[in-house]
Amino acid sequence: MPTIKIEKKIVKYRVQKPEAEAAPKAPAASESATPKDNVIWMHEKVERPEVLIGSTYKIKTPVSDHAMYVTINDIVLNEGTPHEQRRPFEVFINSKNLDHFQWIVALTRVISAVFRKGGDTTFLVDELKAVFDPRGGYWQPGGKYMPSTIAELGHVIERHLQSIGMLRKPELDEHQRKLVDEKRAEFEARTRQTDAFSKALFPEGAQLCTKCNTAAVVMMDGCYTCLNCGDSKCG
Repeated sequence: MPTIKIEKKIVKYRVQKPEAEAAPKAPAASESATPKDNVIWMHEKVERPEVLIGSTYKIKTPVSDHAMYVTINDIVLNEGTPHEQRRPFEVFINSKNLDHFQWIVALTRVISAVFRKGGDTTFLVDELKAVFDPRGGYWQPGGKYMPSTIAELGHVIERHLQSIGMLRKPELDEHQRKLVDEKRAEFEARTRQTDAFSKALFPEGAQLCTKCNTAAVVMMDGCYTCLNCGDSKCG
């Protein structure tokens, strides 16, 4: 063996082990990847299957002669496993009104891209519901105010996300529901509706609630109370 001359000062050293000992120990079968490591989460590299399941919602507004049909298709991840989940994958909007063709195409592509990106996409609901039409909104049957067509699209997406379990439907607790039922029964016992709005869900003369955008606010015991969401100025 040739001699190697060391010209520098030795400051530290280590003993080289044989390759058999230095090689990392192979993990046992029980230590292999757990099923959790194989869970597929929604991300932009997930390829579109040949068939997707979805739902179609109709939007008919008084500001347009033609209805809009919103189709939301979902992808099922980890199908047949305990980690199975349904997530929105793409959106299509169809309408005979060609005046809105450009923004409909742009909006559907952007929303679909956000869905495929993965993560928490529920923020889209609040963003769309916050869009107001400068010409004014409109009332839905039942007394709910829509500030714009885009806002109603946000409500449609919200309803869809609630149906697949991504969002929880807000509900009143037992005390609030009991209070609302009592106030509603008391108010309706004092007044009778005789005009064209007698089929509305809330009493005649009810004002618009700033919290849930529903004409359901009435004066009870000197305090404005919403019969839809329970919001009260008196706390």
